[in-house]
Amino acid sequence: MRPNIVAEAGVPARLNQWWGSVPFLTSSVVVVCGIIYLVCLLTGYDSFIEICFLPSAIVSRFQVYRIYTSILFHSSLLHVLFNMMALVPLGSEMERIMGSVRLLYVILLLATSNAIFHVLIALLAAHNPINSYEYFMNECAIGFSGVLFSMIVIETSLSGVQSRSVFGLFNVPAKWYAFILLVVFQLLMSNVSLLGHLCGILSGFAYTYGLFNFLLPGTSFYSAIETSSLLSSCVRRPKFIVCTGGNSSGYIPTQSSENSTSSSGFFSGNLWGNLSSVMPQREVSTQQPVQDYRFPGRGRTLGSGQGQQASAVSSDSNLQARLLDNNNLGHPLDLSTLGTAQQISDGRQAGSNNVATAAVGVPQDQVASDEEIKKLVSMGFDRTQVEVALAAADGDLNVAVEILMSQQS
Repeated sequence: MRPNIVAEAGVPARLNQWWGSVPFLTSSVVVVCGIIYLVCLLTGYDSFIEICFLPSAIVSRFQVYRIYTSILFHSSLLHVLFNMMALVPLGSEMERIMGSVRLLYVILLLATSNAIFHVLIALLAAHNPINSYEYFMNECAIGFSGVLFSMIVIETSLSGVQSRSVFGLFNVPAKWYAFILLVVFQLLMSNVSLLGHLCGILSGFAYTYGLFNFLLPGTSFYSAIETSSLLSSCVRRPKFIVCTGGNSSGYIPTQSSENSTSSSGFFSGNLWGNLSSVMPQREVSTQQPVQDYRFPGRGRTLGSGQGQQASAVSSDSNLQARLLDNNNLGHPLDLSTLGTAQQISDGRQAGSNNVATAAVGVPQDQVASDEEIKKLVSMGFDRTQVEVALAAADGDLNVAVEILMSQQS
């Protein structure tokens, strides 16, 4: 008997599949940081004093470029490897919610705020009348970890979990998670920047509590950037996520993994599980999504969903475009369009009866009108499926059509 094809997939195939799931901006940051490290390694460049974050150089010579060059350079292979391994899960989830352009703006905002906090604290420590610490003014810091600590705070706040796992060894309250990581890293590695990580945590909490709201532009700002000709080639990329602005929830779904809460230590499981246990873990949250004004947008990957249907006729694609157009909300559907839909759907099998038919428990305010049900039934969909889809879409006709079309495919 032929073994399962999934078991036959080798490491390169699995790595390719994993890399294909990483969104555009997150993968771009990983590639840029990796290339920069390789170029420095091959050319023998190690004059990090010229590009690192040096508070004395920023204050005395106003070299603000160090704010952004310092986050792209790394001192060793382990340094860049662990930073990028931590960035992939954090950046992927935040990018899917905010969109690629919005996440880029947030990263630049966090890098700038980290630098401001870093310089202010270094100045206070170096010029306090009790005991001055000139070391902080001359500390040369590089790496993406400062931004990562900010992203950890933001992701922890948005996920809504009450506790988180530290390296899979023990759980700590979510509000103290970033500070525990700060202490652990300082104990394990003596050459990490305490002030750089601490300022990242402060920036994350400032963003979480809305102190940067006046610096966050509206959705139209990101949409204008996405529609510009300069980014046309990037927007067409399959992994690019646009900022649609269609969801007012900033909730980040937690990973439902059986091993996430039952890890017995670093050396349990396979090699990938051991490496993953080093990264920040999330406990499975039972809380419902909470509305968050900080993330009014919802990321949507271009080319996904309906674009992957095979052998679709032009009239079918035009129909879907008209049904899913947000500008047509509240307007009756054209009878000719419904007739075309009926002709298209006659050749399809309506046998996807795996939809749960427990529509009896749907609240009365979510039950759609008979007119909407008849419209969808006339398109060739089963009445039971129509009722369940309308109930799941809270009576939204366009969303119900999208659900039904996805079931048909």
